Amino acid sequence: MGGPRYDSLAAPANTTAQAPTAANRPGRARLLSWSPLVSKLLVAAADTIAIILALGLAMVLARLSGRTSSAHNAAVTEQIALLSLPVWLFALVQVRAYQARFIAARAQEFRRLALASVAGAASLLVISDLWRRISIERDFVLFAFVGGLALLTIERELVRQVFQQLRRQGYRSRSIAIVGDNSEGRELRRMFDEAPELGCHFAGYITVDGTHSGTRFGDVLCRLDDAVDTLSRRRIGNVMIAASAIEVAQTSSLIRKLLKAGINVELSPTLPDIAVGRLSIRPLGRFPVLYLQPFHQSGWRSWAKRAFDFTLSLLGLFVLALPLSVVSLAIRLDSKGPVFFRQTRVGRNGRLFDVIKFRTMVPDAHQLREALASQNEAGGPLFKIKNDPRVTPLGRILRKSSIDELPQLWNVLRGEMSLVGPRPALPDEAAMWSEDLRDRLRVQPGITGMWQVSGRSGTTFEEYSRLDLYYVDNWSLVTDLSILGKTLPSVLLQRGAS
Repeated sequence: MGGPRYDSLAAPANTTAQAPTAANRPGRARLLSWSPLVSKLLVAAADTIAIILALGLAMVLARLSGRTSSAHNAAVTEQIALLSLPVWLFALVQVRAYQARFIAARAQEFRRLALASVAGAASLLVISDLWRRISIERDFVLFAFVGGLALLTIERELVRQVFQQLRRQGYRSRSIAIVGDNSEGRELRRMFDEAPELGCHFAGYITVDGTHSGTRFGDVLCRLDDAVDTLSRRRIGNVMIAASAIEVAQTSSLIRKLLKAGINVELSPTLPDIAVGRLSIRPLGRFPVLYLQPFHQSGWRSWAKRAFDFTLSLLGLFVLALPLSVVSLAIRLDSKGPVFFRQTRVGRNGRLFDVIKFRTMVPDAHQLREALASQNEAGGPLFKIKNDPRVTPLGRILRKSSIDELPQLWNVLRGEMSLVGPRPALPDEAAMWSEDLRDRLRVQPGITGMWQVSGRSGTTFEEYSRLDLYYVDNWSLVTDLSILGKTLPSVLLQRGAS
């Protein structure tokens, strides 16, 4: 090939194709560098334990219900349960619960576990009829299904956490070369670097036109023409193609060559802010076409979200009545001024409302903001100072623990806010928004949201805006439950709070 060979100037193979943390501990790295087949077998072993526990729990509950009181019935039930165990595992294989690309999202994994649990529970009825020709108790079957689904879900989450922790330490990561060093390719590389739990270690760029647009020369692995030879020589078995960086004709030819060489290929569809559940592939002539499911924010979804917010906020105010009273008294004794802080914020469709928080600052804090403007550490229209002198001693504790946010449950109860949603902005902040960012006003602002559980006050304005817009475009009750589930650990561990 003509021209310089970029791969000859890249980092050595042992530093490119292996995560640096694991490379620093070769003995432990070898121990943890098992094959994908071993990973699947370990997960299957964990699944087996979860299913056995679920079936055992179902038998105990069935006995407590008084339906299987005799020793004979109990022994028969145990035999049927053991015979059903291979069916549960076979069902998990059939629903592709051991293929990472089909269970990357928790919602996808839960659906597949539910299907396998239905098959496993149904097998109890079939085995009892075919083998012993007896009628097994329906209570046992119901307990087996519920217990199996619950324990498999918990066990899979524990397994997920273990693998994510290993990946954060540099183990169990796959080296991926990115085709295209344009803005999309660089964004993919940034995602790999910032989220090691994804298990993707950046191996280098494959340039499309032989140039490197602002990319460090050492990050360039090779040119497109040399891709197969270079990847094979460096034993890099995965490629991510940035679709916006390459022509259609080049894409088809490259994919064909890579697959022929046994290299795994993934294609980024340039849709980073669309939820996977809204995408489906359908054939259109000879083109595979991505269909984007329209998103409707009105109708039953809106009513369900409001009912969810009303119920939980009412329950929260009732349960927290005494602690809130104690905090109110403490604020009164700590410093002069009102217990609650009210401030005008922008709600859904631009409607203004007064947000309610426990007061954490001195009474004239807003007047002091202009004098402290030079110390602002936040980007965009946000105002944030790490050690804000306006915050009272008790206020620092309330902010660190996020207790100051709890009075907003009253805003939720009144329908001015939601439990989950974009941060309620000040009118002067909203006035500085771009046209795209004003789409945040299509939903109710929330007490917590995607940006809070993704870094909270440490999130940059650009990232905070992107996460809010992602939520607006893709929200669902499942998403809300997921964010609420992540909020409590984030608050308890005080990640990013200030």
